[in-house]
Amino acid sequence: MRRKICLIITSRGNYAKMSSIIKAMANHPELEPQIVVGGGALLSKYGAIADAMRQQGIRIDRMVHFLVEGETPVTMAKSAGVAVSEFSTAFDNLKPDVVVVLADRFECLPAAMTAAYMNIPVAHIEGGEVSGSIDESIRHAITKLAHVHFPATSDAAKRIARMGEEPETIFPVGATSLDALCQLDLTDISPMKELQLTTGVGEVVDLSGDYLLAIQHPVTTEYAQNLNNIRQTVAAIEELRMPTIWIWPNMDAGSDGISKGIREFRENKRPDYIHFFKGLAIEHYGPLLNNAACIVGNSSSGIRESAFLGVPAVNIGIRQGGRERGHNVIDVGYDRAAIVDAVRRQVVHGRYEPDLIYGDGKAGSRVVEIVKDFSFTIQKRITY
Repeated sequence: MRRKICLIITSRGNYAKMSSIIKAMANHPELEPQIVVGGGALLSKYGAIADAMRQQGIRIDRMVHFLVEGETPVTMAKSAGVAVSEFSTAFDNLKPDVVVVLADRFECLPAAMTAAYMNIPVAHIEGGEVSGSIDESIRHAITKLAHVHFPATSDAAKRIARMGEEPETIFPVGATSLDALCQLDLTDISPMKELQLTTGVGEVVDLSGDYLLAIQHPVTTEYAQNLNNIRQTVAAIEELRMPTIWIWPNMDAGSDGISKGIREFRENKRPDYIHFFKGLAIEHYGPLLNNAACIVGNSSSGIRESAFLGVPAVNIGIRQGGRERGHNVIDVGYDRAAIVDAVRRQVVHGRYEPDLIYGDGKAGSRVVEIVKDFSFTIQKRITY
C-alpha cells in the first residue's frame, strides 16, 4: 500500500512552499498525495489560490472553510478553533498516514494539534527558526507536536535539538520555497506587464528599469500599531516615487489596519507609479522578485528568497526579528526617513552575491524521500 501524505495549504505562501513537494510526489509509486486546502487559499480577497491550483491540474481532496472574517485577535482565535473541527473531519475522512504542516502560520497549529490528537504523525517544515509576532510561539509549539522535522538551516536544526527533539528526527533540507525558483526563467519580466492589464488595481507601471516590490504583513503582537506602521511605509514609498508592485497583506490579525492604510493612500494620493495585487503565483512572483531593485516590507521573502537570488532587501519592523539573514538585508524601524534612506542605499548598491543560507533549491525532493521511508513513533519523549 502507498503511504498517504496529507499536505495542508492555507495561503499563497503555503502553496509556493508545498509546490515542489507536490511535484516530487506526483506519480510516485510509493506515495499517495492528499491535498487539503483551506483558509485564505479559498478566498478571492487573498488571491484564490485554490483556483490557480486547479488550473495547474492539481487535485484538491478536501476544502476546509474556517476563517472568521474581521482580521482581529478575536477572529484569529475563533478561526483557529473552527480549524480544529474542520481538520478533524478532513483527516477522519482521508485517513492520512502523515500530515505535513508548514512553518508558523496560525492555522497550521490547529492542523498539527488535530493530527497529533488523532495519532497521525506530523511532519513539520521550517521549524526551529526565530522571528517576531505570534509566529515565534506557533512555530515552536508545532515543533513539540511534530514527529519529524525539516528545518531550512543548520542553526534551526540545532535549535530543534535543544528543544528536546530526537536528533534522528531532524533533517535540515533547506527551504522548499527556493525549489520553484530554480525551475523558472527568472530573467523574463514581460508577463508581469500583461498581468497588470487584467489583474490587480492601479496604473500599469514600467518594470524595464529600477522598481520596488513592496509586501507588508500585519504583526499580530503589534495589533493596535499596524495602521500607523503601514503609514510610515506608505509615506516612504510616496517620497521615493519609484515604479512599485505592491502585494496585499495576508489574513493575520491586524490585516485590516494594513489594508486601511493602503486604501487611504490609494484614495487620497492616487499614485500612478504603483500597481497593487492581492497575490501572485510563483511563476509571476519569482521573476518579479529577481529583477526588483529592492524588496521592501516584512515578508519572509525579503529574508529567504531574496538572499538566494541576491536581491537587495529592506526589512521593516520586528516581524522577521531574529531570523537568519544574508548580507543583502538592511533592517529598519517603522520610520519614513529610515526606510527611504535604506531603499536608496540598496538601489545604489545593486545586486548582492547569492547566499545559500536557506539551501540550494532541492529541498522538496529531499523531504519526499525521507517521508517515504521514515519510521514514525507516535509516542514522543523529551530528550533531557
